[in-house]
Amino acid sequence: MAEIEVHAGHHTAGDDPLGKRVGFQVGLIGIVLAIVTIAAHRQHTAAVIHRTSSNDQWSFYQAKKIREHSSEVGEQVVGLLAPDRADAAKAVFGAQREKYASDAEGIKKLAEAEDSKTEQAESMALRFDLGEGFLELGLVLSSLYFLGRRTLFPVAGGTFAVLGVVTAVSVLLA
Repeated sequence: MAEIEVHAGHHTAGDDPLGKRVGFQVGLIGIVLAIVTIAAHRQHTAAVIHRTSSNDQWSFYQAKKIREHSSEVGEQVVGLLAPDRADAAKAVFGAQREKYASDAEGIKKLAEAEDSKTEQAESMALRFDLGEGFLELGLVLSSLYFLGRRTLFPVAGGTFAVLGVVTAVSVLLA
């Protein structure tokens, strides 16, 4: 019986030069995606840290305002209960009230600064997240080339990857 050779159409790495470039593109997108993902996570962490610091400052501010109010009430009570001997006590309560009011204003500025840092970190994290999403889409679309062998996939994938990089880099420019 004669032997018959049947060629199944197996592709080797040398047969598909576009496949090599797409493979390189996928690897490159994956590296950039990892960097942007780490940057996004760091910004989310920074936002949480700033929010925590802000909350601490607002709590401290509230405590100072309560002490200020308590000193004001004490000053009024002393004036009502012992009007003839109240001058010294009223002076002490008045000085405390002024100190608490002054302290509270400084603390309020610190809390507002932390609020601003929180908003900035959240904005940066959002842009990194958007960049990450576009890079993931670019990675998946580029990888589809290996299933469908259509050049549309790496072109679309590259486009979304570039959009992801531009979105992520926009954080540094803002």
